[in-house]
Amino acid sequence: MNPHWLSPTRIRRFTTLLLAAHGLGAALHAQDGFPIAPGTGLPPLEAAKAMTLPPGFRSTLFAGEPDVHQPIAFTIDERGRLWVVENFSYPDWSPYGRDRVVIYEDTDGDGHFNTKKVFYDQLNFGSGIAVGLGGVWVGSAPYLLFIPDRNHDDVPDGPPEVVLDGWGHDDTHETLNSLVWGPDGWLYGNQGVFTHSHVGRPGAGDAGRIRLNACVWRYHPTKKVFEVFAEGMSNQWGLDFNDVGDAFVTACVIPHLYHVIQGGSYQRQAGPHANPHVYDDIKTIADHFHYDRGESWEAARLGEGETDDFGGGHAHAGTLIYLGDSFPAEYRGSLFTHNIMGNRINRDVLEPSGSGYVGRHAPDFMKANDGWFRGLRLEVGPDGSIFNSDWYDARACHQQRPHDRTNGRIYKLSYGNSKPVRVDLKQFSDAELVEMQLHQNDWWVRRARLILQERGPNPEVAADLLAQLQAQTTVPRQLRSLWALHAVRGVTEAVALQLLKHPEPYVRGWTIQLTCEDKLPSPALLAAFADLARNDPSPIVRRFSRFGGATHRARKTLGNRREPDRARRGRVRSQSAAALLVRARTTRAPRSRALSRARRPDSDHRASRLGRTPTGGAGRRNSARSTGPLTLA
Repeated sequence: MNPHWLSPTRIRRFTTLLLAAHGLGAALHAQDGFPIAPGTGLPPLEAAKAMTLPPGFRSTLFAGEPDVHQPIAFTIDERGRLWVVENFSYPDWSPYGRDRVVIYEDTDGDGHFNTKKVFYDQLNFGSGIAVGLGGVWVGSAPYLLFIPDRNHDDVPDGPPEVVLDGWGHDDTHETLNSLVWGPDGWLYGNQGVFTHSHVGRPGAGDAGRIRLNACVWRYHPTKKVFEVFAEGMSNQWGLDFNDVGDAFVTACVIPHLYHVIQGGSYQRQAGPHANPHVYDDIKTIADHFHYDRGESWEAARLGEGETDDFGGGHAHAGTLIYLGDSFPAEYRGSLFTHNIMGNRINRDVLEPSGSGYVGRHAPDFMKANDGWFRGLRLEVGPDGSIFNSDWYDARACHQQRPHDRTNGRIYKLSYGNSKPVRVDLKQFSDAELVEMQLHQNDWWVRRARLILQERGPNPEVAADLLAQLQAQTTVPRQLRSLWALHAVRGVTEAVALQLLKHPEPYVRGWTIQLTCEDKLPSPALLAAFADLARNDPSPIVRRFSRFGGATHRARKTLGNRREPDRARRGRVRSQSAAALLVRARTTRAPRSRALSRARRPDSDHRASRLGRTPTGGAGRRNSARSTGPLTLA
């Protein structure tokens, strides 16, 4: 017998085929080349018990069918309640629907919901949700909706308000998704590459809209401004921010992990870049893949070769940077993402490098041991535990039919003796919410900051936050104070000029980004930016200068403008001069890993090392209309 015939790969394939023949093991038989899990799956409680987690962790069922169905998205409000979008129509879009927003609450602290109420039940294709600033924000293509509930009685104050329309639904697993509040008070989200949108206010003409596909976008809820934050990637369905406010996205098909910088153009799965002058794009920060690159694409999709050892597959959903307070310290700052075909949660470690990061592979955090598990969303709760939703289906891909719409689960992943917390942050005073910016669990920080933003500008609160910032000795706490100060409109020109001299690079960098938010920084601030561009030694500050300060100002924006056209044009000319200084400095200075790959002659070095063919945005090859971001009022 040829000894090579019994290679580890062949043994693995033979064993898994035997398991599949008996209805066990991984998803191994296929429909048109896509995997289908064998058997009928596990009941909800058994599925929670079947999960494998590191020592000390446990999985419990928060909700399962028949109490929840097809939980495509959820979020956690200031009372620790889960607001869940049930999508009964996926993958088929229709202008009529019965998708619902349902509120689940654990009132007795046993880890399982015991009350639920339907908030709204007439969505046509629910795909994302965020709660805050007087209501509920829902992605429901072709609309981004706001459902008002300003008295917080869990009953809509009126019909949904269309904030933006024109969202595409060509490919329903790539429509607007992953709504999340950023540290700067904007509502962020994703859209995928094969869905094409023309976004604007209801009734707006072509000049008041922006064409977009693969991107990270954002909308400011009080300034009523919409814009593309960064362009590129694939059908990303996950977005979160780390301890210093950097954004990260996980994607499918292409390499899975990206550090998302404002104004950046990223590797695309297909199609040209919006900017025709992009001659190369920013690549993945991951130093690994979650599937066996030695296998064919079709074989890896079925889990063949060493794919299980590498992480389970190429499809990811949900992005969570763990910033809770109940897991062991080694997990803080880790990035968790569901591996849809691998039926698990992958874990990556974000290692700072220059002005960016390298994503290192860590052991998988959870294995469901159930081929029907299809995780979508991950969120941290007030007790530091992770909630994650499970679409639960034998079929993993939108191309497959039929989909099982009878089930769905939400699990809670906890460590040690963590106990559920009952709280209502709306009842806290301003002073208590300010103090909460120092909480170790970022759920408290984010929800408290959002409430301060909703309460509006307050000089006393601003003074307290500035004093808090000046008293802190760690960068994350300094930034939390700064973001909350911005939320209450407390970053004045005088404050900003002082913060631009702060010893910490991230404080200087975030001051640039926040003061450029309206794209009308004062002449004094522009002069300070130019000085930083010439003289600041930090690649982090240069990154904020280049992306947060310079390139974004040249992009198309739609929204309120309080200055006459002549004054506005004068400001634009001044900004362009400052941008030239910034670009000159960033070209000469040492650059981060994220930026230098786009300019170095050997920019394919990482692509070669990872064994993939780079896809660039070379100007002539990938020319496209320059649509830029758009701001709406």
